[in-house]
Amino acid sequence: MKEEKNINPILKQVLELGPTILFFLIYLKIKEDVFVIGGTEYTGFIVAALIFVPILLVAMGILWALTGKLSRMQVFTAFMVIFFGGLTAWFNDERFFKMKTTIVYGLFAVLLGIGLMQGRSYLAYVMSELMPMRDEGWMILTRRLCAAFLALAVANEIVWRTMSTDAWVKIETFGFPVALMAFLMWQFTSLQSYMIDEDSTDET
Repeated sequence: MKEEKNINPILKQVLELGPTILFFLIYLKIKEDVFVIGGTEYTGFIVAALIFVPILLVAMGILWALTGKLSRMQVFTAFMVIFFGGLTAWFNDERFFKMKTTIVYGLFAVLLGIGLMQGRSYLAYVMSELMPMRDEGWMILTRRLCAAFLALAVANEIVWRTMSTDAWVKIETFGFPVALMAFLMWQFTSLQSYMIDEDSTDET
């Protein structure tokens, strides 16, 4: 097993967020075009989605080579992108790529919900080393994040079924991530009373 290494946080953010931004820019460039591949016509959106797959894999490969580790969430997301990207190309239907977001958020909500029904926080299992917090705080955060993922899954279904592809790409690229980040920042602020001060713990 490779030892995890620290890298420049800016580079890490570029590798994690870069593929999605590139997908957005490529889509803007070719969204009006139609491509004939193997005798079949594909829209610019579908071609952009297919280009996104290898870009994501290359970025993840670089991240793994530099850090020696990929999170379970990153691996799962990559699998979903490959799977639904393949379905999108095979059936020549952009709906598969759009539904990917619903399924990813929905599965996160289900997994967290399963843990809650068992009286456990899977978030604590994944993130406790990064953010020491009392069990009660983890349970509160898990319940709230479970609800947030469920809300995002429902929102994605509403967006792609009722709005244009243009609107979906913009909301998928910027709207959902910004909303989730703002939600997490709010939670970390509101749950400060449950945080464990490692310095004071070490002193005692």
